[in-house]
Amino acid sequence: MRLVFIVESGTDVRLVENLAGVFDLQVIARRIVGGREISQTPDAAVDLTVGPASFAGFGRRVLISLSRGRAAFDAALVQGYGLAALCANLAGWWTGRPVVMLVCSPTEAYYACRRLDAGGRPFRSVEWHALRLLARLNARIGQRYVVLSPYLAAVVRGHGTKRPVDIVPVYGVDARMFSPGHESRGALRARLGLPASAAILFFSSRVAPEKDPDTLLQATRRLRAAGRDVRILHRSGNHREFMSRASREGVADAVIAGEAVPPGPLLVDYYRASDVCVQASREEGLGFSPLEALACRVPVVASAVGGLRDTIVDGETGWTYAAGNATALAEALSAALDDPGEASRRAERGRQLVLARYERATVFTAFAEVMAATVPAGDAG
Repeated sequence: MRLVFIVESGTDVRLVENLAGVFDLQVIARRIVGGREISQTPDAAVDLTVGPASFAGFGRRVLISLSRGRAAFDAALVQGYGLAALCANLAGWWTGRPVVMLVCSPTEAYYACRRLDAGGRPFRSVEWHALRLLARLNARIGQRYVVLSPYLAAVVRGHGTKRPVDIVPVYGVDARMFSPGHESRGALRARLGLPASAAILFFSSRVAPEKDPDTLLQATRRLRAAGRDVRILHRSGNHREFMSRASREGVADAVIAGEAVPPGPLLVDYYRASDVCVQASREEGLGFSPLEALACRVPVVASAVGGLRDTIVDGETGWTYAAGNATALAEALSAALDDPGEASRRAERGRQLVLARYERATVFTAFAEVMAATVPAGDAG
């Protein structure tokens, strides 16, 4: 199937590579000024067209490209339910081509987190209302949704859609790569240049209002004040901003940070070298870092929000706490660190969950079936 993937706000290289492995893929992406349209350079060659940086200009490009290029693709997959999705849905209505909205995050909920983040972009009521309006317009004219989690299915149904909503966690986890290792943790840390005896908390989230790095930094300050030697390992987007926030919290010496690591063997090694993976989000569509950690049999502590509630179940697959509560996070981390046997049990339960529901090959087989169902018989290719 010839698939056009429309990316309005940047996308993860894992998704692009997985799509390219299943479809004849073309990517049309909005230019990200000062950032990357795809989080890392894909290993495989990808047909990438970068459009204007403005949302309005990019939406116009999408509308024109899909309307004029209808013979060059069988279906379109558009990121989210914003302006680009509206333009893609209008083009689909005009051309008769199927358009599927891929929803990986609750856009308006993420935006609302700006109210709680003093160090980020300001919250503007008019922009938030515009996002809600776009969500409802797409719900009226859109054809179909693919969402990552039951939580996101509830979000898009709340916009008023009557169209099909398929739950497929399309990023998937490569459980052959993300797996428990045979190298001892001590040897692994020595090879990576990590502290031998400190408790290492792996935090792979980018710095963004919805990811709430500040609560993790505050919890770390509490743990260190209680005499625990803990370090945060941060190898994700905008690590300099993370270090700046750590300095403000007085825990810069507890942070090991560097450039984002591609999703390959080095990232797997960082997971395996860590004692706990932390997902501190205020909002979350699903959360793939905890799934990758569990696949490596690394314990997880996560906030009880959004799609995380489907995967990180307290007492079963990890520890949870109330989002934004640094004291509760510190207590959950202490519990995980103080009982290695229980941590191992929960991590193994989590790994079995990943293998059953989130393994990449299984996920993309299901996604390919959903996309094939959108194209009338005989039309593909």
